[in-house]
Order: sequence, then structure tokens, then C-alpha cells
Amino acid sequence: MDVLISGAGIAGPALAYWLRHFGFTPVVVERAPSLRPGGQAVDFRGEAHLSVLRRMGVLDAVRAARTTPRDMVFRGLDGRERARLPASFTAGEVEILRGDLSRLLYERTAADTEYVFGDWITSLHDDGDGVDVTFARGASRRFSFVIGADGMRSGVRRLVFPEYRPKFQGYYFAIWDTDGDDRDLTCAPGVISAPGWLMYKSSVPPELMPDLVAPHVYFDSISQVRMPTVSSGRVTLVGDAGYGSTLGGMGTGLAVVSAYVLAGELAAGGDAFARYEALVGPYARGCQGNPGPFLAPGSRLGMWLRDRAYGLLPKMPAVARMDLRAATAIKLPEYAPAR
Repeated sequence: MDVLISGAGIAGPALAYWLRHFGFTPVVVERAPSLRPGGQAVDFRGEAHLSVLRRMGVLDAVRAARTTPRDMVFRGLDGRERARLPASFTAGEVEILRGDLSRLLYERTAADTEYVFGDWITSLHDDGDGVDVTFARGASRRFSFVIGADGMRSGVRRLVFPEYRPKFQGYYFAIWDTDGDDRDLTCAPGVISAPGWLMYKSSVPPELMPDLVAPHVYFDSISQVRMPTVSSGRVTLVGDAGYGSTLGGMGTGLAVVSAYVLAGELAAGGDAFARYEALVGPYARGCQGNPGPFLAPGSRLGMWLRDRAYGLLPKMPAVARMDLRAATAIKLPEYAPAR
């Protein structure tokens, strides 16, 4: 069966791998003209994340391309250090640049997966037996299933669930490629700024406004996707498209875990989407978070409390690793491979 995946970031290629593994024929359509290089560091935490990478045969390659975790240093406008967030809290077991991970997953799947870059879905017609898909540039095609793996601003979600939009969490952020130490931050109430990224609540003081002269700048709000269901007929959503949290939601680990479960349930047959949602939905919602108040509280008192809390983290490992409990709060089924 042919399965169309919208999105060639992380969830899309991971899903393509598992669909091929279970005997499907995946096709990946990506609006961008090519893979997006660079990007921020992303990480994997706990056995659920790592076991999926291990089963895909890419864990060693991910480890070989890993970055070196470093503490996040928070400085005041005077340049003096106010607080330090330990790398053990921020980096997970394996940290890698998003662009490097995207390339690894693409290379793992490109030989037996059709990738179509520079195109996107404009309409979907699900007649119960399949989905007729029209594209902005390419010819219309028919697929057994359509999966939206196209991130927080999912085009598939807009087409199928136009009433559900990401819920704003009170902060904005920008990320761009640049030289400099992106873990050395300058902060003011409601704002943190570092080489390569910026987060703010309502406005940015002139002294913290970066020079955004860069070939690629990604700007978005910090938002969450929360829906009562992510499936309709023969269409469903995976990763951030269905369960996204712009930052602080362990979205990269969720992408590979949800891709594995979705492909496995489709291979098992029957009411696959319902089983997929029953397993992944509670797990994903437990991982969602809003890092804005944690990193950039909006008042001087909030900043003082943040600084004190960061100082206690090395003495409270159980608190510092609460994210690990969320990342491992799923028991992954064993699915039979295609014969």
C-alpha cells in the first residue's frame, strides 16, 4: 500500500523507514526545495527514544555526530553570571544538531523511498477506500493513507482539522545559524538572547536585539497542539503536527517514537489509528511543556527565583531528571516485520 507522508524533517523520514520495514511503500513530499541544514541542537532521552534509534540502526551514527553538551550560562545586562543551568539537565543522553539528524534519517531511507521536494498538498479527498491528493505542482495521486508529519504549522492539519490551531503559550522565539556560543545567554525580564537564538515575552530591549543578518532565520511563537483526536478517516498526524510543543516538549524523541508506533499499528491492521492514539496520545501530552517561564520569567522577582532554582538543581538530581520520567513513560510494543 502506498502511504503519503507530508514533511521530510525528522518524523517524516523516521516514519518512511518504519513503513518500508513493515512492507508499505512510502512517498514523502516536502515543501522546502531541499533538506534544511544546521538548526538548533536536539536530544534524545531515555530508553524509549534510544531503543527506536537502535532498532533503526542509526544510534551509532547519531552518537558519532553528537555535539558536546555544555552548561547554559545566564548573564545580566552587565555581563556578570547570574545562574547556570547544568548540561545534564538540558542535553539528554545524546544531543545532535537537527540538520545532522535530518540528513542521517534521509540517507537511511533515500534508496527505497520516493522523496518529492519543492511541492505540497493542496487538497485531500478521502472516500473511505483511499485518499485522492492534489499537489501545488505535481500531478494528483491516490494513496491508501496520508500522514501529516509537517510540524507545528502542519498543512495537513489545516486541511483536515481547520478548527484546531496551535495554542499560544505567551512567548516568541527565533533561531538562526551564526558563530558564537549559543549557551552563553544575556537575560532581562521576559527575554533571553544568545548567539543564534532569542526568546521573549512581549518586547526586546535594544541592547538585547540581535543582528538578524543570516541566510536562514526561523521565527515562531511558543505554542502547543492539543486535539481530542489526530485522525480522520485515512488521514492522521504524527510528531509535532499532532502533539507539538514548540520548545520543551521533547519533540525529536516524540517524532521517532510516534513514527515507530504508527507504522507498527498500520502493519497490525484493524483500527490502527485508534490504537496509535491510545498509546502515543497520553505519552505525548505528558511530554508537552512551556519553557518560557522557566527560562525567561517576566519579572525581576521571577528571575531571582529562577536563578536560585537553577543553583539547587545539582543538589536535587530527582528534580533535575523529571523530564526523563516523561520521556520513558511509554512501553513500546514489539511489531512483527513484513514477511
